[in-house]
Amino acid sequence: MSEEMSITSYLAQGGVLTNPSNVPPRYRAELMKLMATFVDSELAGAAGFADIINEGPGIKARIAAARIVLEKTDHAEKVLRIMGDFGADTERYADHHPWTARLEREADIGQSRTKHDMRLAVFNYPLEGWADAVVMNLLMGRAVVLQLEELSHVSYQPLAEAFRAILPVETRHAELAEEGLMVLVEAQGPDGLQELVDYWWPRVAASFGQEDSEKFEGLKAMGLRRTPNADLKARWQQDANDILDKAGLKPAA
Repeated sequence: MSEEMSITSYLAQGGVLTNPSNVPPRYRAELMKLMATFVDSELAGAAGFADIINEGPGIKARIAAARIVLEKTDHAEKVLRIMGDFGADTERYADHHPWTARLEREADIGQSRTKHDMRLAVFNYPLEGWADAVVMNLLMGRAVVLQLEELSHVSYQPLAEAFRAILPVETRHAELAEEGLMVLVEAQGPDGLQELVDYWWPRVAASFGQEDSEKFEGLKAMGLRRTPNADLKARWQQDANDILDKAGLKPAA
């Protein structure tokens, strides 16, 4: 117990861990949950986007979509390797898994997860066409960038390094979505796009999780979080609003 307490104090003072040995049980549990959520969300996101590649308007758009699918899958594999260091059953990810499984379009599950995996709730909703995929990728892409900036400071050093390597690639995905949105606006005007923003806005907002200070303070003490969910969501709202404004669109009411 004294050893665990000393590690807890070390983490609370900004210390970092570099390997699975001597990791306190609660820290391990929270770290595994964090990694599983990321891996499952990347794989589910990639699977959903893969189904939409051939709807891209032209070869350049299809190449960009295919690259996003490839890179998200690669990001999942990077973090999955770290989960394996902690004894996670990484083989289950090699088996058939319903990553393409989606709920009905009008389902509303808030922040809850499904029984299948640990993906964020937003990845349980289906994409309906190219414009829908672009709007979702734009809004969720900006959220992912902010979440990765936060997670690139986690106290488990190998994971922090993985997230720092992943961040610029995911930032490019968000930029591609912004470019794609502007192409759509130029081609068809904002007509029909506002409806898609209204659909995805609350579902992406829910990905920032509960604004529970007690839970946050516990994660902060372990060096697994720095910025409260409410602050991250507020930054996302401002970032996304700035992009939508350039496109003649507005956030959901």
